[in-house]
Amino acid sequence: MEVLFSISLALVAGLLVSRLVKPLKLPAVTGYLIAGILIGPYCLGRINLPEGFDVIGMLHSTEGIEALGIISKVALGFIAFAIGTEFKMKSLRKIGKQAMTIGVLQAVVTMLVVDAALIGLHFILGEDVLPLSVAIILGAIATATAPAATLMVVKQYKAKGPLTNILLPVVALDDAVGLIAFAVSFGVARALQTGDVDVVSMVVNPLIEVVASLVLGVLLGLLFTWVEDHFQSNSKRLCLSITFVLMAVSLSMLHIEIGKVHIGFSSLLVCMMLGTIFCNVCDSADELMEKTDKWTMPIYVLFFVLSGAELELSVFTNGIIVLIGVVYIIFRCVGKYFGASSSALLTKCNPNIVKYLGITLFPQAGVALGMSLTVKEHMGMAEGSLVRNIILFSVLVYELIGPLLTKIALTKAGDITPKPESTKQHLSIAEVFADDGDDEE
Repeated sequence: MEVLFSISLALVAGLLVSRLVKPLKLPAVTGYLIAGILIGPYCLGRINLPEGFDVIGMLHSTEGIEALGIISKVALGFIAFAIGTEFKMKSLRKIGKQAMTIGVLQAVVTMLVVDAALIGLHFILGEDVLPLSVAIILGAIATATAPAATLMVVKQYKAKGPLTNILLPVVALDDAVGLIAFAVSFGVARALQTGDVDVVSMVVNPLIEVVASLVLGVLLGLLFTWVEDHFQSNSKRLCLSITFVLMAVSLSMLHIEIGKVHIGFSSLLVCMMLGTIFCNVCDSADELMEKTDKWTMPIYVLFFVLSGAELELSVFTNGIIVLIGVVYIIFRCVGKYFGASSSALLTKCNPNIVKYLGITLFPQAGVALGMSLTVKEHMGMAEGSLVRNIILFSVLVYELIGPLLTKIALTKAGDITPKPESTKQHLSIAEVFADDGDDEE
């Protein structure tokens, strides 16, 4: 009962707050996040209610939020699957080289810029306040972008155009590069602490994870397409698409240890590759994706409400966290913007891509939080907690302003076209979930 009540409360709160922020021209994603903050353990959860009057169910505690974590994993799987379906060979022939170049270069530039800024801050504040290992790790985490927030803004406003076409592939490549950069930087940071350089954990394991994830995604994609050919009913095909995404997410949780070699999988990469194979091999991919999008929208709403509930407002009370976090946010934005614009200019992209792509890469959330959790689990308590709190602070800022900046950038680039009042049509209940705010212009 408590689980179902908490889920329903999260949905209601998310939808209501998204309507309240609508007059402010804010994306629905921002409303969902604010709703999560309000009903989460760090806001309403702080109120001591009499026993039996717990009106926010499992959302009142961090343990309750963690218990609902499977929803976030499933939502990220569907988000990655949807991004993967944008990798159509027809479009990749036109923008593939550009997307690959931009995806890699902007991530590397961002890491170098943040590393330089934080290492400089390390020498100012001292090793006791900002350890060198923490500065290096934060530089790698800075590469990660939030695919969820980006995709939701694109879908909500039905963005179409040159910037949108290259944005989703770049976001996908960005996270792949980020995984490798993080693994290498994390290995360097641990070597600085222990003096032991482990090439296997620094280079071999991250490469194995990327390759293994892509191979698993390809195999599942081919199996999905073969099975789908044996069904003609659209409802059964929809059921199959949901089934294979859930299967991909579950198989991504496997971990195999062979000596020092660690074989793991990234659910983002597995589901992205599943979507890529599916959209390029299956003739009815577009029709099925349209139906899948409507089915998954409530899951997306839950994902963002729960993400908001996880954001710890207490990080604002620590002056050092705020200082380092502000430096991290500013220089990550600088790295993303100039890394994207310079690489887009290098590959002779559309002027609007050069000007606005970097802004759309500002959002950061789930992947970065996952990296920070890894640091907390495998490094010293002091360093791990510092990284975790800085990322929590930055994610709180990025998630609240990032979707709005993405919307503004896509609008300025002409990929979001305001609809005249006379063209508005009645929306079904499913479309209300998917189109919250679509008519707000």
